[in-house]
Amino acid sequence: MGESSGTVSVDVERISFGGKEHHVLTSHGPISVAVYGDLEKPALVTYPDVALNHMSCFQGLLFCPEASSLLLHNFCIYHISPPGHELGAAPISADEPTLSVDQLADQVAEVLDYFGLGSAMCFGVTAGAYILTLFATKYRERVLGLILVSPLCKAPSWTEWLYTKVVSNLLYFYGMCGLVKEYLLQRYFSKEVRGSSQVPESDIVLACRSLLDEKQSENVWRFLQSINGRHDLMEDLKKLQCRTLIFVGENSPFHSEALNMTKELDKRYSALVEVQACGSVVTEEQPHAMLIPLEYFLMGYGLYRPTKLSYSPRSPLSPLCISPELLSPESMGLKLKPIKTRISLKV
Repeated sequence: MGESSGTVSVDVERISFGGKEHHVLTSHGPISVAVYGDLEKPALVTYPDVALNHMSCFQGLLFCPEASSLLLHNFCIYHISPPGHELGAAPISADEPTLSVDQLADQVAEVLDYFGLGSAMCFGVTAGAYILTLFATKYRERVLGLILVSPLCKAPSWTEWLYTKVVSNLLYFYGMCGLVKEYLLQRYFSKEVRGSSQVPESDIVLACRSLLDEKQSENVWRFLQSINGRHDLMEDLKKLQCRTLIFVGENSPFHSEALNMTKELDKRYSALVEVQACGSVVTEEQPHAMLIPLEYFLMGYGLYRPTKLSYSPRSPLSPLCISPELLSPESMGLKLKPIKTRISLKV
């Protein structure tokens, strides 16, 4: 297999937030989990997209003081990296089998078991959103809610499958070459930030391009293979009862898939936020657009920012029938569909 090209080092990947990294040995192999916050608080589990980890997929959102205060005040965050995607990961042995998406979802359950967690709020991006949605369909009692960013929910079309197969072959034989990086950057970001012959790439794309050079191509290839072999979740979505908040970039390659997913979910429990002029990884490209919808979504669980806190963040999460409608699109420059998230649960 080809080697990753270059060894460019970017300081942003090295920033420490005081978290602790754990290597959890599951029945399907080891997995890295970075834990941030008070272990006594409710759990928020994250899962990133292909070739990303928590530092390159969620740091944009967590760098926003408002988001950081909202999430870290109310949750202990457990950042799960796909196998071999953590910072400084070694290549996974060629003798190890490539995991299926079901095995990756089962690993999430084993991570919760390892930390003694009965249930968790789940927050995933694209491929990571698929893994956590699959986890929610298999272990419904263990998922308190889903926050999904540009999620996948269908099996790949023949076009996507074939295109991904070509990219996988390039990755396998040539490593993280230019064509593979362009494929990934187009997957993550909108054209506006990727630049053109007249407009330079934005800092976020330049940083991501450098970080991709540091990834173990063997490990990225494995996760890409797993996701390309995913199965359709559309029928299973109808059985989900947890509240779900979906963000999707208007220019994401998976925009239509997110819309289709929303149609299958119970409208009493779900809301869709379309972010204008944005690609798939909203957490990095336009994290500020997530703040108000996140705040109102979590209000349905009695969770607030510190200045407004009236419920103990140490209490078990329990959906309350108080979730208001999200604010108007004009307030954030967003398109929100549908925006009614108020639910009525019989106790």
